[in-house]
Amino acid sequence: QVQLVESGGGLVQPGGSLRLSCAASASIVSIGSMGWYRQAPGKERELVARIRNTGSTNYADSVKGRFTISRDNARATVFLQMNSLKPEDTAVYYCFSSGSTGTAWGQGTQVTVSS
Repeated sequence: QVQLVESGGGLVQPGGSLRLSCAASASIVSIGSMGWYRQAPGKERELVARIRNTGSTNYADSVKGRFTISRDNARATVFLQMNSLKPEDTAVYYCFSSGSTGTAWGQGTQVTVSS
């Protein structure tokens, strides 16, 4: 089972940017789908963005046009570029991978958007 480690979270002002990284312990070339969920206090976990090994992507409506997901197979890493951040983006962000060997999760990274 691949292990995932997130980084890049932190505190940012509204309108600012952050880039999250998710480093996998093994090659991600054959992993069908990777992406990010988030969970805010008192809310259910929601899908933020997903990227498939074909390169196709999908996003939550709330982040379309602001967030961009990408994957670097050579570095076994998935990125989430977050621009124009809003207070409602505050949450713990979890990286995931999903494929023939099952689903793996990272430990989560906190993103706080506040002035």
